Amino acid sequence: MNNNVYILDDRAILYINGDDSKNFLQNLISNDINKVSDNSSCFASLFTPQGKFLYELIIVKHKLGFFIDCEKSQSEEIFKQLNLYKLRSKVEILNLSNEFVVASFGLEKYLNIEGAKDIPGFTLRYREDPIILDPRNKNLGARMIINLEKLYLSLKKLGLKNDKIDNYYAQSHKLGIVPKDLNKLKDKLFGIECNYEELNGIDFKKGCYVGQENTARIKLKNKLSKRLLPIELVDGNLSEGEKIYNNDVEIGRVLIDKEYPFAIIKFNDKNFEKDKIYETNNGKLKIFIPHWLKL
Repeated sequence: MNNNVYILDDRAILYINGDDSKNFLQNLISNDINKVSDNSSCFASLFTPQGKFLYELIIVKHKLGFFIDCEKSQSEEIFKQLNLYKLRSKVEILNLSNEFVVASFGLEKYLNIEGAKDIPGFTLRYREDPIILDPRNKNLGARMIINLEKLYLSLKKLGLKNDKIDNYYAQSHKLGIVPKDLNKLKDKLFGIECNYEELNGIDFKKGCYVGQENTARIKLKNKLSKRLLPIELVDGNLSEGEKIYNNDVEIGRVLIDKEYPFAIIKFNDKNFEKDKIYETNNGKLKIFIPHWLKL
C-alpha cells in the first residue's frame, strides 16, 4: 500500500459562517450547496456573470459553517470577491490559512480508514478533522484539512510519510485535472469548458447562480465545442497563449505552459485527431484525453 502523503502548502483555507452562509454560497457557486453535509463535500466554481471561469473550490462542512479549500495564489482574490457579494448578508468570511493546511494521500490508504466509503466527496472525521475523498475524481485520493498543530501527529498515527508535492502535481496532470496555475485560466474560457460537469462541479438542476444562464445555454443547446485538455511537450518549448496547429489549421491554444501544461482544444473540429503530434510556433506537443472524459 502506498503510504505517501503530500502537504499541499499551495492551498489556502477560507471559512464562511453565519446565519446566511448556506444561502449566500448557493447563490454564487456552480454546484448545489445542499450536497454538503457532515458526511459529504463538493467541488464547485465561481464564474463571471457571462459564465467564464474565475475560481475553483472544494467546499467542506465544518462546525456551523464551511471550509473553502482553494489555490493559495487565488485566495486573496476569492476572499475579496466573496466580500463584494456579501452586502447585507449575515455572513462572516475568514482566512484561516495560517491555522489549517491541506494534506493529500492515496485512495487505497483512505479506504483502509474506519468508516471510509468509496464515494467521491464522502467525508469522515479523524480526530475531529475532515478527510474527504476528492469530489472531482476519486483517483486523486483523499484530502485532509487539519490544524497545523495536529498535522504531524495525525500523519504519524495514520502511518503516512511525507512525499514531494511535485509527485502530486504529476499525478493530477496525468489524470487530466489542473493541479496549479489556475490564474492562467481566469476569464479565458467558459467554466463548462473546464470539464466541471464531468468533475462533479456543476449542478444543472439547482437554481440561479452567477454565470448560470450561459452555462445552461451551452449545455442545453449542445454548443460545447472546446475543452481544456492536458498536453505534453514533445520538442521545443511552449509559451502561454500560443496557438496549436494541425497542418496550419488552428485547433487550440496553450493556456498553462509550465511543467504541467494544459490547452483549450476544439475537440469537435474535423482537424482534431487523437494520438497526433501537433505543432506550435516554437515546438511540438501531444494532446491527451483523460479516461473519464468521453469524447
